[in-house]
Amino acid sequence: MLKTMDRPEAKAAAKKADKKETARKDGRDGLKAALAPPRLVAAVDLGAAKVACFIMKPDGVRRGDRTLTTCGVGYVQSRGIRGGAIVNLDEASAAIAQAVERAENVAGVNVQGVTIATAGGQLTSSRVQGRVSIGARPISDNDLVRAIQNALAQIKLPGRRAIHILPIAWAVDGQGGVRDPRAMFGKWLGVELLVVSVAETVFNTLGACVERAHLQLEGVVAAPFVSAMAALEEDEMDLGSICIDMGGGSTSASVFRGGSLVHVETVPVGGQHVTQDIARGLSTSIAGAERIKTLHGSAIASANEDREMIEAPPRGDDPGAGPVVAPRSLLKGIIAPRVEETLELLRDRLKAAGAPVEPGAGIVLTGGASQLAGVREVAVRVFDRPVRLGRPRRVPHLADAASGPAFTACAGILHRAAFGPREAVSTKQLSSAKLQRAPLDPRANPVAKAAAWLRDNL
Repeated sequence: MLKTMDRPEAKAAAKKADKKETARKDGRDGLKAALAPPRLVAAVDLGAAKVACFIMKPDGVRRGDRTLTTCGVGYVQSRGIRGGAIVNLDEASAAIAQAVERAENVAGVNVQGVTIATAGGQLTSSRVQGRVSIGARPISDNDLVRAIQNALAQIKLPGRRAIHILPIAWAVDGQGGVRDPRAMFGKWLGVELLVVSVAETVFNTLGACVERAHLQLEGVVAAPFVSAMAALEEDEMDLGSICIDMGGGSTSASVFRGGSLVHVETVPVGGQHVTQDIARGLSTSIAGAERIKTLHGSAIASANEDREMIEAPPRGDDPGAGPVVAPRSLLKGIIAPRVEETLELLRDRLKAAGAPVEPGAGIVLTGGASQLAGVREVAVRVFDRPVRLGRPRRVPHLADAASGPAFTACAGILHRAAFGPREAVSTKQLSSAKLQRAPLDPRANPVAKAAAWLRDNL
């Protein structure tokens, strides 16, 4: 008997079994670590106008009144980003490093990894459904995983990377609207998932940009989703709402119904396009156009705008050139069509995609471009719905400079890390290249890899 156990093949088999058990244990430990509350959360909003960083310590979460306290805030002018896409890796990584460093100096901590919010990468969302048989026993976590796997098996995302896999709703024996089916009894368990994805090439570029800033990529999240986490009230999510994030390089929207995210849409037009239109129309510089837009810009008509004149600096460095003088009505005539066109394009894309918008759903505007005078009135006319301006909620201590609509994405990342919602696959696992233990077909899409990871580790 002892001789049989000493055979090389027996030793190899035992070693293989131990290795397999260790791998399974490591996978479970990794899951526990992913689900555990993070010790330090660093959120970076990578926009075309600015790069902002919020840092939150574990003691910054107050679950009693669901408020947050940041320990460090930093932001710089964006560089190397145009139209929501990275066009210069070195400049973009330097901007990220500078914003994080400023937040670190305020917080007195060192950040190792960051979560990036972006509206670029051609954000898209897909809804899929799955159903599994249960039997005469209470529904367990394993049944939830099987239902999620069944739904994920029905979607293919060639050339794209899933960044969110969110359960929209559960159903037990055809009864929908179930928030948590665990411990319930039924014969069938169904689930509807929302899969939000970005282009694989854009995701890889973001990862390379963060690594060049000497940081680890903890995850990539959709800016309109996390902005809604910060700006929307619970009632708005339950009754239905559309959160429109108006950034510098893009305008994106997240649609909520029944307390869950049900659709994401984006158009590659933002506040920088308005600035460029002003620069062309008034023959001024980009910096001058931005200043004029901030001080005098409006998307609606105002009194005496025909007689009120504005001055803009000329292009170039000719000392003999005088300032450009134009009536304020000309500025409004440049801004209003672009803002209206952007919102109409977003409205038409939501309709074409069949987004499940509730009839009474309101509009909440966030993002830096939403602060332009008259944007809310134009949105009311385009969408024919009530519209309000959203700001980071439940972060009461923020200074005025960092508490406006332009900082909702950063605040939303912190809110999501503290209070959820819990996703079917964590953002950190979706961002990792090691979503599975066993080798998979290299042509398999990231969602299939995530399903394999769920199957192996849960």
